[in-house]
Amino acid sequence: MKFKTLDEQWSLISRGVEEIIPEEELKVKLKKSISSETPLNVKLGCDPSRADLHVGHGVVLRKLRHFQDLGHQAILVIGDFTAMIGDPSGRNKTRPQLSLEEAKANAQSYIVQAEKVLDLKTLKIVYNSEWLNKMNFSDVIRLASHYTVARMLERDDFTKRYHSEIPISIHEFMYPLAQGMDSVELKADVELGGTDQKFNLLVGRDLQREYGQKPQSIITCPLLEGTDGIEKMSKSYGNDISLNDSPEDMYGKTMSINDDMIIKYFTLAADADKNLISQVSIDLSDSSFNPRDSKRLLARKLVELYYDEEFASKAEQHFDQVIVNKDNPDDMFEFSLDQDMNIIEVLHNSDLVGSKSEARRLLNQGAIRIEGEKVSDMNMILSSGNEYIIKVGKRRFLKVK
Repeated sequence: MKFKTLDEQWSLISRGVEEIIPEEELKVKLKKSISSETPLNVKLGCDPSRADLHVGHGVVLRKLRHFQDLGHQAILVIGDFTAMIGDPSGRNKTRPQLSLEEAKANAQSYIVQAEKVLDLKTLKIVYNSEWLNKMNFSDVIRLASHYTVARMLERDDFTKRYHSEIPISIHEFMYPLAQGMDSVELKADVELGGTDQKFNLLVGRDLQREYGQKPQSIITCPLLEGTDGIEKMSKSYGNDISLNDSPEDMYGKTMSINDDMIIKYFTLAADADKNLISQVSIDLSDSSFNPRDSKRLLARKLVELYYDEEFASKAEQHFDQVIVNKDNPDDMFEFSLDQDMNIIEVLHNSDLVGSKSEARRLLNQGAIRIEGEKVSDMNMILSSGNEYIIKVGKRRFLKVK
């Protein structure tokens, strides 16, 4: 593969990033890569602390895909070992630790979902337990000797916890060192991460110097707020757009974001180029323009990115029919009822909700409707002799037969 020019590569690499450390150093690496026709090793680490990914994760995954498209060697590091430590980034308390078995199980789900963004044919996937698990106690002592407690306490979240007298466990200091050893093991030329990972990425540069390697360049990507426009996107906040969401849900959730998040979502979530972002900015600056139209374009672009144009078109039609015109969708999941059953059992057994406690919560919130009528009775029985249309929230439907 013939490499593109430095300017062409830089245009894509620098799109939508927060910081490149240091810029000139990375440009020198790219020039050398182009002249020698040798790809750079570009590393992205992810700890499989949960089994699901969302479009917030997709921001940095997409940046790794940019490097793939430019002909460089993309390396996805599955942090099955570091997940057992627990990344303290952005935490005001010690993160729960996973077992190696839990981490590996989540990792399989990660890889399946990452395929929606990355080209698995050229992607190198490694597990950091392969080298970190082999280190003995002497190796760990030698590694720890390369960093001081004072340097660790420069990290913002550690500093806040220290001054607030919130406990910091010794093993948490090991996390950035372990992540840095990944860079040493892989001889990374570039490492990607969210802005909350900056300290860890800089530790990787320091350790590479200590081990006689050229330090990696660092690219940080902004963190994407969720659909509420306030908290960082997370399933635990209920503000996420999952990579596993249906096209209809992905479209509908995107339409629910605040108007002031439209440009950021175009830039980060939909990976739009500068020409499209410029046009959207011009449209939004016109007082006669309805931001809803830009949001519809954004929703289509996002679904196209993870599915295709046909799915995006169908998702838009579904949104207009169900949300705008408030009709029932043509296609609904069906659940066969061969005996009378409690409403909570129906919601759970049909997989319309994830748990019985979620079903009770939604009933309490008045988020469940049957044939258009709000239902709050936990003891309601659905008869096997009848058919029902159940609606949960704005976008989930079930036909009970």
